[in-house]
Amino acid sequence: MRSCPADSYIIPAQQQAVNLVRYLTTDIFQRTSMNKISIGFFFTFILFISTNTFAQSDSIVLRDIAWDKTSPAGSTELFIPSANSLLAGFIYSANGIQKHPTLLLLHGYPGNERNLDIAQVVRAHGWNVIYFDYRGSWGSEGKFSFKNCVEDIVNVVSFCEKYQDSLKIDTSNIVLFGHSMGGWICLKALQQLPTIKKGFALSTWNIGDEYKNVSTEKEMLQLANDPNTGGKYFVLNTSLKELFTPVIQNHTYFNLVNDGKSLAGKQIIMLDEHYGNKQLAETIKDANKTYFDYEVWQTDHPFTNKRVSLINKVLEFLER
Repeated sequence: MRSCPADSYIIPAQQQAVNLVRYLTTDIFQRTSMNKISIGFFFTFILFISTNTFAQSDSIVLRDIAWDKTSPAGSTELFIPSANSLLAGFIYSANGIQKHPTLLLLHGYPGNERNLDIAQVVRAHGWNVIYFDYRGSWGSEGKFSFKNCVEDIVNVVSFCEKYQDSLKIDTSNIVLFGHSMGGWICLKALQQLPTIKKGFALSTWNIGDEYKNVSTEKEMLQLANDPNTGGKYFVLNTSLKELFTPVIQNHTYFNLVNDGKSLAGKQIIMLDEHYGNKQLAETIKDANKTYFDYEVWQTDHPFTNKRVSLINKVLEFLER
């Protein structure tokens, strides 16, 4: 994946700051007798502060968790039913006996980057975090396929609802976070989950868009075998032919640009390291009725040099 200059597609930090300052100074000017020179100095001062406030933070403060004596933070292995199979996973449980909001981590293809640094920090902020491997991946039972991955998310949410008391899950506040293929899965699953309102799609792999000009099995296998775009992984128990044939048979389903209206009622962040998803972002933005933010950062596919900024971005989204 190529790196591109950092840019904010919707509202850059500086513009957010300007909008805030305009609102504040107009109100103050109307309510007080401050002259225009004083207002100018005030505008400059507030703009400086606001720009830094809205800018993406590259630092974070963490403290050790003071364990709750009755229900301390911890981790528990999970085996989650999905279509007569069991998904291997675990939950990072937040501190305290009350029910907690819960973040579901959706890994990519094949899933080398698990984003567990995000999980630890989010848990320290009072959230449960559930990580799991889709059917047919990394030892989970069943057959791996893109559609099965989406169904797995629906089944994991059902699992959360069934065991909300024992796992202390606030089912009214479950959020999806997906990376790469997990971003595609996040945006597809949100459409099937009316109670889930928020999804964070990191460096989304829009599978259907990548294969939109592929019509033959030969072309499909040639692209699927390209190490820059995929390849065969022994940790996924399916062949490339089985995996990608449904994609070229149903371009409409696999291309997220067709899903803007179905995502209109969701709060969504898309964050990329390239501009390949610009059309997708425009489609979702045009249809969205709640909240949508799209940014492109100067980094690589796993956001190696932006982990702290990424964590802060996630925390901000969870707390809004």
